[in-house]
Amino acid sequence: MATQTGFVGLGVMGTPMALNLARAGTPLAVWSRSPDQYDALREAGARTVEHIDDLFDDCRTIILMLANDNAIDTVLGRHTPAFEARVRGHVIVNMGTNSAAYSLELAQEIAAAGGRYVEAPVSGSRKPAEAGQLVVMLAGEPDDVDAVRALVQPLCRDSFTCGAVPAALTMKLAVNLFLITMVTGLTEATHFAQRHGIDLALFANVLNASPMASDVSRVKIDKLAMQDFSVQAAITDVLKNARLVAEAARGAGVASPLLDLCHALYGETEALGLGKQDMVAVVRAIEARTSAIEQTDHPAAQG
Repeated sequence: MATQTGFVGLGVMGTPMALNLARAGTPLAVWSRSPDQYDALREAGARTVEHIDDLFDDCRTIILMLANDNAIDTVLGRHTPAFEARVRGHVIVNMGTNSAAYSLELAQEIAAAGGRYVEAPVSGSRKPAEAGQLVVMLAGEPDDVDAVRALVQPLCRDSFTCGAVPAALTMKLAVNLFLITMVTGLTEATHFAQRHGIDLALFANVLNASPMASDVSRVKIDKLAMQDFSVQAAITDVLKNARLVAEAARGAGVASPLLDLCHALYGETEALGLGKQDMVAVVRAIEARTSAIEQTDHPAAQG
């Protein structure tokens, strides 16, 4: 079997990740249901294949950066006769975010079919992906993890070995809990400042100079100040991640009060039709709650 690496999933995150691998000289073949990014990837040195089975025929290691469980199951042919043929003799690298339970079951099925499995979820959104500054968490058999860690080096600022599956995805959910509550808190603070007449550019300058500032907060406060909701981490994806964290918390009997509030807000934001906008669009759900308070306090204003 060829030593080429296969990459599946050319979305907001997957496209810059695949580009960085190709630009680093990784022998790369790519496949996507939506071949919109093929030209850029070919220019970067990647090879495109017409059928998903061509990827499995040509590549020993297959990287998946897919949106959800169903997409992974479809690509791998899970629960069909194609599954064993696709995974046998391959290292399947899952860089997306799923539940720990799903990942563990998938790992067991891949092993039973004669394949190997590595979890490699990432922390970071579109801009860190473009800059090769993601943080990668890895879990699996030590030899496989070491090989994958070397393979994904062009994608990341740092990488961490977390242990056996599903330790990397459990780590990712803990990281996501902090990220979601942090950005939602920043968004609420911005709404508070704006409604009190504070200049948002000045507010951003103060926060960016404060001890609370981070790479994430600097990017997100600027987006809020400019009302720029172009996607880096989409509302729909953040809602999915919040659901995964909430389910993991309930499954372990762990309280997650801040996360639960955020989960509700992202659900309200998606219901407003904003699922494809950046996560800071959660401010629209906060604004809607403010409007409801105003109408309750001043019912005459409704007429």
